[in-house]
Amino acid sequence: MTISIGTMDQYMALFGLNDRNIRLIEEELSVRVHLRDNTLHVDGDKINAEAAGQVINKLLTCYEHGEQIDLATVKYYIDMAYSGELSSMDDPMSDTIAFNFKGKRIVNKTTGQREYTSAIKNHPLTIAVGPAGTGKTFLAVALAVVALKNKEVDRLILTRPAVEAGEKLGFLPGDMSQKVDPYLRPLYDALFEMMGAEGYQRLVERGMIEIAPLAFMRGRTLNNAFIILDEAQNTTPEQMKMFLTRMGKNSRCVVTGDLTQIDLPIVRRSGLSDAIDVLKGIDDIKIVYLTQRDVVRNDLVQLIVQAYEKRTL
Repeated sequence: MTISIGTMDQYMALFGLNDRNIRLIEEELSVRVHLRDNTLHVDGDKINAEAAGQVINKLLTCYEHGEQIDLATVKYYIDMAYSGELSSMDDPMSDTIAFNFKGKRIVNKTTGQREYTSAIKNHPLTIAVGPAGTGKTFLAVALAVVALKNKEVDRLILTRPAVEAGEKLGFLPGDMSQKVDPYLRPLYDALFEMMGAEGYQRLVERGMIEIAPLAFMRGRTLNNAFIILDEAQNTTPEQMKMFLTRMGKNSRCVVTGDLTQIDLPIVRRSGLSDAIDVLKGIDDIKIVYLTQRDVVRNDLVQLIVQAYEKRTL
């Protein structure tokens, strides 16, 4: 198996710091990879060598689209090659779902993310369950911003339960904004990434973006809105029912959570777990499960998630 390498930059990105990317491919697929005359030679069992070649070609495609090649990405493609899914996988960077305010493309980096964003586009209610780092919140916000820009909805509403404060915000210092901001910061971060601080502030002033604690949703009907409930594992069943029944006409709703990070008292059942049981089988509701294979944060995050998953088995 031979693969052409066009530039030294391609070579350095592919091999990684201290050749760690290629070493991982060699170790996991039992092959040897070496460069000669701008050509990569992959030696080993025919099946393994072909799998390694597929992984390398996918990584080079990522690089050509301006994406960083890290160990998590390498491991993901190796896993896909093991399962036989890599050969039929589309161009990993062809599925652009949005561009941020700097013009950087936002893409689905895993098949799980592709299933998730497709569900959001095609269902009025999507529930996404998965570990930290799988892009649940960020991808939902990215699609929400696209929907707002395309005038598919009139406003974005993002919420999460302030369970760490027991929703008793009156006991915290400062005005209401100062009380709730620490609990909503991840939502601000995702919006700033997509539209910049100034763009975000302009839309807030025009009433097109609202970020508020879950308790503030009670009694409202949310029409023509893209609504995101984050950290839904920390809702109670009563809160979840209250939230889901806020949906109005021409609204789209995304609920995200991680059932391994429930902060509720042990005696309380998670509203997210309850909703999955109650709502499964309804045609207009899609439930998507993301796994450690879909983790796209720092390489170490995937290893941490794997370690905790093993302990709970």
